[in-house]
Amino acid sequence: MTAIKHALQRDIFTPNDERLLSIVNVCKAGKKKKNCFLCATVTTERPVQVKVVKVKKSDKGDFYKRQMAWELRDLTEVDAKDANKENPEFDLHFEKVYRWVASSTAEKNSFISCIWKLNQRYLRKKVEFVNVSPQLLEESVPSGESQSVAGGDEDALDDYQELNAREEQDIETMMEVCEYAISNAEAFAEKLSSELQVLDGANIQSIMASEKQVNILMHLLDEALAEVDTIEGKLLSYEEMLQSVKEQMDQISQSNRLIQISNTNNSKLLDEIQFLVNYLDLSKGHIRALQEGDLSSPKGIEACTNAAEALLQCMNVALRPGHDKLTAVKQQQHQFSELRDQFARRLTNHLNNVFVHQGHDQSSTLVQHMSELTLPKHSPLHRDLLRYAKLMEWLKTTQREKYEGLSRTYVDYMTRLYEREIKDFFEIAKIKMAGTTKEGKGKFGLHGSSGKLTGSTSSLNKLSVNSSNSRRSQSSSLLDMGNMSASDLDVADRTKFDKIFEQVLSELEPLCLAEQDFISKFFKLQQYAALAQAENTDESDGLGFSRPVSEHRQSMSSDKDLVRQMMNKIFHSIETELNSLIALGDKIDSFNSLYMLVKMSHHVWTAETVDPASFLSTTLGNVLVTVKRNFDKCISGQIRQMEEVKISKKSKVGILPFVTGFEEFAELAETIFRNAERRGDLDKAYVKLIKAVFENVEKVANESQKTPRDVVMMENFHHIFSTLSRMKISCLEAERKDAKHKYLDHLQSYVINSLGQPLEKLNHFFEGVEARVAQGVREEEVSYQLAFSKQELRKVIKEYPGKEVKKGLDNLYKKVDKHLCEEESLLQVVWHSMQDEFIRQYKHFEGLINRCYPGSGITMDFTIQDMLEYFSSIAQSH
Repeated sequence: MTAIKHALQRDIFTPNDERLLSIVNVCKAGKKKKNCFLCATVTTERPVQVKVVKVKKSDKGDFYKRQMAWELRDLTEVDAKDANKENPEFDLHFEKVYRWVASSTAEKNSFISCIWKLNQRYLRKKVEFVNVSPQLLEESVPSGESQSVAGGDEDALDDYQELNAREEQDIETMMEVCEYAISNAEAFAEKLSSELQVLDGANIQSIMASEKQVNILMHLLDEALAEVDTIEGKLLSYEEMLQSVKEQMDQISQSNRLIQISNTNNSKLLDEIQFLVNYLDLSKGHIRALQEGDLSSPKGIEACTNAAEALLQCMNVALRPGHDKLTAVKQQQHQFSELRDQFARRLTNHLNNVFVHQGHDQSSTLVQHMSELTLPKHSPLHRDLLRYAKLMEWLKTTQREKYEGLSRTYVDYMTRLYEREIKDFFEIAKIKMAGTTKEGKGKFGLHGSSGKLTGSTSSLNKLSVNSSNSRRSQSSSLLDMGNMSASDLDVADRTKFDKIFEQVLSELEPLCLAEQDFISKFFKLQQYAALAQAENTDESDGLGFSRPVSEHRQSMSSDKDLVRQMMNKIFHSIETELNSLIALGDKIDSFNSLYMLVKMSHHVWTAETVDPASFLSTTLGNVLVTVKRNFDKCISGQIRQMEEVKISKKSKVGILPFVTGFEEFAELAETIFRNAERRGDLDKAYVKLIKAVFENVEKVANESQKTPRDVVMMENFHHIFSTLSRMKISCLEAERKDAKHKYLDHLQSYVINSLGQPLEKLNHFFEGVEARVAQGVREEEVSYQLAFSKQELRKVIKEYPGKEVKKGLDNLYKKVDKHLCEEESLLQVVWHSMQDEFIRQYKHFEGLINRCYPGSGITMDFTIQDMLEYFSSIAQSH
């Protein structure tokens, strides 16, 4: 251990100007045994620093390295684990607890003893030594290695004093004088001894010579002590005199402190009295206004409003602790309560009378509006009542029951008033609508109240195909005129109905909005638009107390519900009357549902733009559902009537009534729905109707006996295609193309089927030729077939000279003319298509003759030019 200590001192501590005092070989407790050394060191320079250093042997060689160091002043506790038994374990408590196991108990004890001594000598710090034997904590420890390390070295370090500069100079001077001191030490020592004796003698003589002076000094000291006693006596007398002054000053200070406390209390009392006087005092003018103020004049209302607000401020003052126990405060609060109750009764009675009188005055003015489709304006009533708005707010804050009672009273009176007005208003609207219907019936006699369910379309449906066909040549103009008059009547009636319905909605909308705005202002219910302003701020209740946003939103939500309830009670009859008016309009003419859907949708959109949750938007939205349902019924009725159409078996079909009906419906709907908000509803109706039209056209074409199926399909789909092309309805573009396709397909089919008859035998002959070729017979060998020889071909061609062909074409023209109707004007189109098809067949026949009968010289009796002349002359002759 000694060798290790010297090695550590030399290699680690001497370069750092440190001295190693104690060392112990340890390893960490509970871990893999990795030995290291704990060293107790002090610095050689002052002030002395004491440290505990952990030294560990390097892994790469036999030298030691410094791993960690702790200041001894950071040590708080040393735990030796057991003071009675030998135990090599011990703990050192620095910033955390370090647990060690020494190689021997003796080394542990020596190290702990060194730590204790260093703490006592340099730090004097309270370090707890726990479970340490008392013998280790004594100044004197047994001799041995630990004594020599911890005691001897430290004492030597403490006794050693470095020479100062003067001492060094004196020694150097003495060495220069005594040059022989180096060579002859004994002579030098004798000389020093003799000089020392001389100095001792001189000192003794000096002491004996100064005895007299010492006696003089002692005498002076005695005199000084006596003088000190005299001064002390005077100071005692002064102290006694100052003691009485001190007592008097203490009394004065106590008196001043009491005066200061009294002044402070008086000041605080004055502040409290001033607070109560300022905030709990109501002027006589305000009291007089509350008790006797005129609630019917503007000045009186203003005075009562100011007085009520002042009273509310006084009652809502936040009293300080103890104020409520003062008799004067209790009396004042009692007076305020009586004034509040008295004024609340006066205000409630007055407003009740105002509601009653205003309701009677308004009802008396209803007579002047009976002849006009207008609703009475209530702005004068609202203007008069709004003067009491602040008082209603005061009543809402102070007397909630009376406020709610006034609300119920207002709602009751206004409900009866509005009910009468709205009922009379809708009666006038119904009379005007019914008058329109009667005028139409008296003038033309074509449509009754239920006969106009589908307008002119239903009239066309009622006309049988047979009667319209039989009177074509004689009375078509009259029928057209009658239909035109009926159509004009429909347009006029519907336009008038549209104006009446728009007038009804235009009158109702401002009425409801004005009443809702008045209710919100008069009863001090939060406007819906105020929600956005309170999103991120706290609101004040007007009395100096702020409310959180959550409470404000809850209050506004309840106010919205209250406004909605009041509006529902006051205008409960609007929805019923609107539904009744809509039912009447739908009964008069189901096409009126188109007008109503557009108008109602526009007004709902306008109302929702202003306020989506308002009574008006909710009510109109409910009514819009009914209108939409009637619109759907109208479309379903049109489809049902298409399915119920019956055609005459003896007359040609022509353009079906529901096809023209769809055209009229589309023209009317496009006029009505121009720039409308609910265009999507019309597009859906279009799709349903056109689908039904397509299906029923095919159904009628299949059932037709007089008119060929292709003609029915061709004419009606041509009419549909023309209508859709003219009107350019975007949602029906696919149906337009489909109608064109069907029209062209059936035109081609009709032409082909019809042209098989003028050259019937020739047609059958060449069909047989094509059949033989299809069976594998070579074209040039067909003439060798007996049935298709050149002689047979010449016989067939002879049967169709030019005159016969022309005659056959003339008969065909007459037949086509009988099949086609005049309304669609397709005769020339069909005749031109037949001409093209006939020329195509002619060229086809010529080609077969040239291929199957080459070199025979067989040709038709007429040429293409002849055919063109035949077709042209026939068309011109008819």
